Amino acid sequence: MRQTFAALALAGLTAGAADAQCGGTSLFDTLTAEEAAYLTDAAAKTPHANGLYWSAQDGDTTAIIVGTIHVADPRLDPMIAAIGPLVSEVDELYLEATPVEENEMEQALIADPGQLLITEGPTLPEMLDEETWQTLAAAASARQVPPFMASQMKPWYLSMALGTPSCMIELLASGERGLDHMLMAEAEAAGTPMRALEPWNTLIRLFDESPIDVQLDLLRFSTVPDDLAEQSMVAMMDGYFEGRTAEIWELSAIVSKRLNQGDDAEAKAIFDLYETELLETRNRNWVDVLEKAGPGNIMVAVGAGHLPGDTGLLRLLEQAGWTVEPYEG
Repeated sequence: MRQTFAALALAGLTAGAADAQCGGTSLFDTLTAEEAAYLTDAAAKTPHANGLYWSAQDGDTTAIIVGTIHVADPRLDPMIAAIGPLVSEVDELYLEATPVEENEMEQALIADPGQLLITEGPTLPEMLDEETWQTLAAAASARQVPPFMASQMKPWYLSMALGTPSCMIELLASGERGLDHMLMAEAEAAGTPMRALEPWNTLIRLFDESPIDVQLDLLRFSTVPDDLAEQSMVAMMDGYFEGRTAEIWELSAIVSKRLNQGDDAEAKAIFDLYETELLETRNRNWVDVLEKAGPGNIMVAVGAGHLPGDTGLLRLLEQAGWTVEPYEG
C-alpha cells in the first residue's frame, strides 16, 4: 500500500501538462468570441507572454532559461536535439528537482505516507456531501484510483490526481518523462552538475499548510469532466509547443468559469490563492537561489508556466537587476 501511494505521489507531483495520447478537439477551437477576446487581452497585458527560451545576464553570471513540460511528447525530440548540447557547455543545470530530490521524495513518501494521506479524523466521504463524494469517486475511478484509496487522500492531493485526464494515465504509468528529465540525462552524460531550486517537499508543504476547508473548496472546484479536461490538455500541449505560455495559463480561468458559473468569484479566489503560493512564492524563492549562482554560465529549466507574468520568474529576475532577453542561440 505504501509503495502504491508513493507511485501516485511521484506521478502527481512531477507530472505537468499532458501527453500526446490526449487527442481530439483543442479547447482553443471551442472558445466563444468572449473567451477568445479574454485570452487575447490577458496575454497582451502579460510580460514575457510568449517564448520558451530566454537569456538572463547579471554581472558575470549568464543563464539560459528553458520553459519545460514534465511529461513525454514526441514533439520534444527536436527540442532536446537543439538545446541538449548546450547542457555540456554550462557550469551547472538548475531544476525544480534533480534525481537526488526525486529519490528523497520517493523514500520519504514510502516511509511516511501520512504526508499525502488522512491518517486520523474524518476521511473525505465524511467531510463531503454524498453527491459531491460520488462525483469525485467516479472521477477517481476513471483515473485508476480506487475510491477507497481516494477517500484517504488529503483533499489537495486528490485535486492533483483528478486534474490528470484519464487519457494521460497510461503514459504516466509507463514512466516516460518530459523535457526536464531529458535535460537531466544530458547533464549526467556530460558530467554537468545539477542543482535543485527548492527542497523536494516544497509543494507538499505549501499545499498542506492550507486550511482543510480551503483544500476542500479546491477539490470541489477542480473536478473537471473528462472531455473538457482532455480538450484543455490538447490546447495546453499545442500552446506549449507554440510558445504561448501566458495563454495556456489563462485557459485555466476559462475552464473554471465554465464549470463554476454560480460560484465564479469564490472559485477565482481559491485559484488565485494557490497561484500565489505555487507560482509566485516559489518564483521569488528561486530568484534568491539564482542570485547566488555563478560566476559563469548556467541553465535553468523550470515549468513553462513559471516564466510569464508580473510575478513570473523572468520579470522577478529583471526586478532583481538581471537583463532578460529572448535566447538567440
